[in-house]
Amino acid sequence: MQDRAANFFSLFASTSTLICCALPALFVAVGAGASFASLLGVFPFLIVLSQYKIAISLFALVMIVVAGVVNYKTARMPCPADPELGRACLRTRQRSRRIYTASTGIFICASIFTYIAPKFI
Repeated sequence: MQDRAANFFSLFASTSTLICCALPALFVAVGAGASFASLLGVFPFLIVLSQYKIAISLFALVMIVVAGVVNYKTARMPCPADPELGRACLRTRQRSRRIYTASTGIFICASIFTYIAPKFI
């Protein structure tokens, strides 16, 4: 249960980093500034989120590190001896690894578009 919660929090945090920070940079990078301006008209909270992009990115990084530690610890724990419970345990571990990998990938992409790509544009 602890593993699942940590993974979902890291996925939420990395996705929020993608929405607040990487999405504006991506729109501007591909020349869709006008589309982004109309998107801000529909979702004005994106302006407030982008003001706190460093805090959001740091929170996402901390959550991803916490999820990684929890994943590492639970991956080393034994599964139940019951065949059905053992299979469920292994499926849950595999699903947790996938969610963690997706979270990390989203965070890396968002960080690249937020902090590195604007330096080259």
